[in-house]
Amino acid sequence: MANVAGTTGPTGAVAHGFPNLRTVRAAITALHRTLPPDELQAYALSVLPADVAFSDVDDLHLGAQRVARALVRHLRLPDARMIVGFRPMEHAASVELTDGPEYFIELNDRFRTHRRDIGAALAHEVTHVLLHRLGLSFPDTGANEILTDTVTTYLGAGWLLLDAFREDALSSQKLGYLTPEEFGYVLAKRALAFDEDPSPWFTSPQGYTAYRKGRAHALRDAQQPPLTTAGWTGRHRYAKDRRHARESPQTACATEGAAEYAFEHAPDGLRVSFPCPTCHQRIRVPVRGRVRARCGLCRTILECDT
Repeated sequence: MANVAGTTGPTGAVAHGFPNLRTVRAAITALHRTLPPDELQAYALSVLPADVAFSDVDDLHLGAQRVARALVRHLRLPDARMIVGFRPMEHAASVELTDGPEYFIELNDRFRTHRRDIGAALAHEVTHVLLHRLGLSFPDTGANEILTDTVTTYLGAGWLLLDAFREDALSSQKLGYLTPEEFGYVLAKRALAFDEDPSPWFTSPQGYTAYRKGRAHALRDAQQPPLTTAGWTGRHRYAKDRRHARESPQTACATEGAAEYAFEHAPDGLRVSFPCPTCHQRIRVPVRGRVRARCGLCRTILECDT
C-alpha cells in the first residue's frame, strides 16, 4: 500500500525550506539511471491543465476515472487500469501495488467536495504504479515517498501537487511529502531540462511563490565551481581549495557537503569531482584549466574551469 500525505490545518503546519534536498537529488539521479535520455525525452511536455480539469458539475466517479486515465497516458502506462474510489481515511490517497493490470486507488472522502485537487492526489498514486513497474524504489519508506514526489514532478505531473498548496492567515493545505519549495526546485530542474515554463498553470499564488524560490535554488546548482558560470566568490573559494589540495598531496580537499566539488589525487595528477547540475551524477575531470566535460548519465555538456 502506498499513500500520499495531505495536511490541512492552521497556518504554520506546513514545513518550508529544503530539508529533503539530499534525497531529492538522489531521486533525480536514480530516475536518470533508470530511464535513458531518449526515454526521458518522451516526458518533455507536462500534463496540461485541460486534461485534468475537474468541474463541480462533473460526475464524481466518472470524472475521477477520466483524470486517472489522462495521468496513465501521460506517465506512459498504456496497460494500467486505475479503479478510483472514495472513503474516509487518514491519508489523502492510497494505491494497492500489485502485478496489475488493475490498480485500486482510494481517495480521501474530502475530495468529494475538493475536486480541484483530485488530479494532484492521483498523480502521486499513478507514479507509484510507474515506479513499481520500473522496479525503482528507495529502501526507506519516507525516502521512497520523496522519490515518488520527485519523479511525479520531474516527469511532468507534479506541478499539480504544488498547485494544491494553499496558505492564508487562517489555514493551509499541502499534498505530498516535499515542502512547497522542494516541489518548486524539482519543477525548476525539469523546466531547465526540457525548456518548459510551468508558471502560467498555477492557480495558487502560494504555489507560484514556492516555485520561484525553488527555481532560484535550482539555478544555483548551475553556478557552482568548477563550472565557468560560477560567480567570483565561488571561484575564489575554489582556487583556495585547489591550492590546499596541491600542497597536501596525501589528502583530498572537499567543500562542505557531498553536493559540491572534491579534489582527488590520481596517478596522472589532481582531479576534481562535482555533481552534474542536471542529474547530480558526480563527474570527474583533470585539473588543468578550461575543460569541456560531458555527463555520462544525462549527456549534458558542461564548460569547466578547473
